[in-house]
Amino acid sequence: MPICPPSTSAALKATRTTLYTHSLRQFYRECDIYGTVDFIFGNAVVVFQNSNVYPRLPILGQFNTITTQGRIDINQNTGTSIQNCTITTAPDLAANNGTIQTYLGRPWKTYSRTVYMQSFLDSLINPAGWAAWSGTFALDTLYYAEYNNRGLGSSTANRITWPGYHVINATYAVNFTVSNFISGNSWLPTTGVPYIGGLM
Repeated sequence: MPICPPSTSAALKATRTTLYTHSLRQFYRECDIYGTVDFIFGNAVVVFQNSNVYPRLPILGQFNTITTQGRIDINQNTGTSIQNCTITTAPDLAANNGTIQTYLGRPWKTYSRTVYMQSFLDSLINPAGWAAWSGTFALDTLYYAEYNNRGLGSSTANRITWPGYHVINATYAVNFTVSNFISGNSWLPTTGVPYIGGLM
């Protein structure tokens, strides 16, 4: 399970499974990420860009949740931004004929914050989009947003109606880009990892 080193920012270009975005600033590009329940989680300020996310077949009785972000204070600058990524089924889930529910995320902590933008969301995504953690926990304090996604799972017409859920425009979405959200222009060039600083 990859963890951001405690004293550095992370910039990875690799294949990963079950990803713990523990802390600090992180950036992932051109990754293949596989998992089942809560498989991208943590409390870093992180952007995933141009990556493939593959929900897999969970154990009997479970459903898939791609993200569980762990912001515990409204003043924390942390959150998960997923930009220009492709979310589609892994082969084992595809063979299951669509009987497993898959959600974009659920709130692990009170101020959970996750944004999907300019990404391809395949038909595996439940029309509600997002799942609750337990009862009404965090539904009015979380910040979940979607911007200009595409694919059969991207329609927001039947999304949840929680107070913390938003369909945003470019003015808001730009806050979750590499340049703004993780101050990428100040540290990514030295890593040699390619990135797009703004909206696509």
